[in-house]
Amino acid sequence: MELSLRQLMIAAVTSLTLAGTAIAADMSDAAIAERIKPVGAVYLEGDAPAAPVVAAGPRSGDAVYGTFCAACHGTGVMGAPKKASPVTGMHGLPKVTRRWPAMPSTALTPCPPSSCMDCSDDEIIAAINHMIEGL
Repeated sequence: MELSLRQLMIAAVTSLTLAGTAIAADMSDAAIAERIKPVGAVYLEGDAPAAPVVAAGPRSGDAVYGTFCAACHGTGVMGAPKKASPVTGMHGLPKVTRRWPAMPSTALTPCPPSSCMDCSDDEIIAAINHMIEGL
């Protein structure tokens, strides 16, 4: 009985090893390109270059607020001041302009660091101005 169990274990390990090798054996250029297609593309010398990325310009305050700020500021999560709510003290905040270049970083201190990782100062100023509209 012990000998047959040992033989069964050896056969199982060998089968799994060979199956894994057969799956990983397809290392052709086409197979590799198919596997990396969701992640990226490889450009070789002589290939046509990728089209250049053109900046779209700054996003509007409404777009930034709707994408990055509304989740907390729309509902007042953890005391976040709600949009256009005089109860939260935002009525004392003047319209933000370029006269205060340090305003965006100090205004965002309580916000989570991942709120808007790619927002420029102008976009943050526009979002703050959007929040205080109508006060």
